[in-house]
Amino acid sequence: MSEAEIRRRGGGTQVDTDPGRSESDADRIIRDESDMEDKPTINDDIAKKIGQDKAPEALDSVLSGLPPRWKNWVIRGIFTWLMIGGFGLIIYGGPLALMMTTFCVQVKCFAEIINIGYAVYKMDNLPWFRSMSWYFLITSNYFFYGESLVEYFGVLVNRIDFLPVLVKYHRFISFAMYIFGFVWFVLSLVKKYYLRQFSLFAWTHVALLIVVTQSYLIIQNMFQGLIWFIIPVMTVIINDVMAYMFGFFMGKTPLIKLSPKKTWEGFIGGGFATVLMTLGVSYLMCQFPYFVCPIEFSVEQERMTMSCEPSALFRLQEYTLPQTVSTWRRLFGLKETITIYPFLIHAFFMSIFASSIGPFGGFFASGFKRAFKIKDFGDIIPGHGGIMDRFDCQFLMATFVNVYIHSFINVATPGKMLQQVFMLKPDEQLTLYYALQDSLVARGILEPIPDMQ
Repeated sequence: MSEAEIRRRGGGTQVDTDPGRSESDADRIIRDESDMEDKPTINDDIAKKIGQDKAPEALDSVLSGLPPRWKNWVIRGIFTWLMIGGFGLIIYGGPLALMMTTFCVQVKCFAEIINIGYAVYKMDNLPWFRSMSWYFLITSNYFFYGESLVEYFGVLVNRIDFLPVLVKYHRFISFAMYIFGFVWFVLSLVKKYYLRQFSLFAWTHVALLIVVTQSYLIIQNMFQGLIWFIIPVMTVIINDVMAYMFGFFMGKTPLIKLSPKKTWEGFIGGGFATVLMTLGVSYLMCQFPYFVCPIEFSVEQERMTMSCEPSALFRLQEYTLPQTVSTWRRLFGLKETITIYPFLIHAFFMSIFASSIGPFGGFFASGFKRAFKIKDFGDIIPGHGGIMDRFDCQFLMATFVNVYIHSFINVATPGKMLQQVFMLKPDEQLTLYYALQDSLVARGILEPIPDMQ
């Protein structure tokens, strides 16, 4: 190999061409330099691009006289209440507004995670790779949201000519879309950047698993009734706020090295406050059908409705106190029975999870950020960072609630069954109708219907 050829392949870098070295030595030097270019770069430059949490200049100047600790406390408090107020307005907007908000949050969280990957692996010279990541986001959303459309809007789907075909072949179309992206990725591979490209391919899929799958579960929970969406979200918010307050004023004992500012005082105090406040909020919400009724599509009104006769879960029931608390009962002059909404029992377990396991979602995110030397995922919310910084625990909570509902709560309802029936062909619906009629007559529930002459 000529010296000029070695220089050309080495990208212009200086190569030792000592005649005593073999040709394989020169090739090894060039290969090592190429491997270095293909490896991720983790340095302070990433922190300069991502997670620059800065307060608005006007607010910063007003609070300039405060110590940094109190200044951050005030800024964080202001934007916390703004977010809580905004969340209340979105709840007032109804389920469609909540679904759109969930989708927007999902997209922003995905963008924040992917942008870190781009900064680490420096893929600016491969422009199609960014498009590929977003294509996989579209594909996964098509699959998951299409599943929801089929399950909850079967009647509406059958009224639009082309939708039944898309429903019938939904999973095949979703798979074909994914295969197209997979082939696109393989064809885009560049020899010099194999490691970076495969790393970002895996990065994209992990981001989809964390963000898209969880947002789908959040919407699934919402269809069971807004209370199954609002209470889990509120428990995480309450725990985050109260743990911060207890830690700010009382915290002295570090909790975990991944997040040095977290303290045992904040963890324990926030946990107790979360349980008590969650039970209080749940008690109030159980009294309103708007929050407890499942979201279903009404054929008569041709829109989503949340009006029903509340299930036993949301009706006051009397429970006998166990003998183990009889001493306390006599001490405080309590009755032998207690009347509560059964949902409060489930809210109690959700609050326990949110206050004991939920924070580990935040610890996981802290470890992730430390690995790449960044403070926050973004800077869209002053005092808080990015959207992902606020929703790192929410996604973990969404999975728990979905599993909890399907394990302990979920039962078949007439509305859900009808959605499935309406998806059948007319002759199949008639077969089901006559089979159900014969069963009801045989059990004496329905009077025999005389033959029509």
